[in-house]
Amino acid sequence: MEIGLVGLGKMGINLAQNMLRHQHKVVGFDLNNALVEKAIGYGATGAASLAEMVQKMTAPRVVWVMVPANKPTDVTIAQLGDLLEAGDYLIDGGNTFWKDSLRHNRLISEKGIHYFDAGSSGGWRGALNGGNFMIGGDDAAAFETIRPLFEDISQEDGYLYTGKAGSGHYLKMVHNGIEYGMMAAIGEGFEVLEASQFDYDNEAVAKLWNHGSVVRSWLIELAQDAFSKDPHLAEIAGRMHSNGEGQWTVEEAMDRHVPTPVIYAAVAERYRSMQDDTFTGKVVAALRNEFGGHAVDKK
Repeated sequence: MEIGLVGLGKMGINLAQNMLRHQHKVVGFDLNNALVEKAIGYGATGAASLAEMVQKMTAPRVVWVMVPANKPTDVTIAQLGDLLEAGDYLIDGGNTFWKDSLRHNRLISEKGIHYFDAGSSGGWRGALNGGNFMIGGDDAAAFETIRPLFEDISQEDGYLYTGKAGSGHYLKMVHNGIEYGMMAAIGEGFEVLEASQFDYDNEAVAKLWNHGSVVRSWLIELAQDAFSKDPHLAEIAGRMHSNGEGQWTVEEAMDRHVPTPVIYAAVAERYRSMQDDTFTGKVVAALRNEFGGHAVDKK
């Protein structure tokens, strides 16, 4: 399959390699030409503009957008709406707010273009080696055309077609809310260990917990990786930056009258960490860096 890939940052460049490894053709575009050249080095075809990318592709085209949420995604999808033709496919693989996805779907589908919102999880490692995708889109029959792509680039059982447009990004929003709570609990646990009278080896504890314990998980694996580099995270400031997905989950839950005290507390801790330097903040910041390559504030 031929895929036009818009956005070749941490996620996009690894997704391009994943697609190429599975014998898909990739036509890549990014505002940063150095990233386009990097993709060409992996075997992709480069494009200097969205228009050139579309021109180089054969209809029906499949275009995957992997750019930051909000204005960058809005602008990119609006431009693609003018460039693509009826019968083409547009996949938004970013962290778009689900209500924005509904708006994008209306804009794109009225032009006869098939729109899919694909929430993705697994960080850059997943993008490279097999990710996890939550895919919404109104046309179930059209999804069958792109299903082989998701089968190739996902882990086994690592994708789900969730139905109506917006449902993919809605599911990813809730996923990220859960992620906030899990990371906060891990961070708080290690903060208790740091404050205790005992001299725990944090890396060894994380390794132990990942061998048969109830809390074993990829996040604990990443904690082990982070502690292997900096046993007490001394070089990391305890500021937990946020992309907003946890807040979206809390706001949606409030609109639905669903109590989510754990996720709310985790979101509140993110904001508190911007004022206070805590070990919980250090752990969560380190975890975000490990799974997503998100920047950490250094001391």
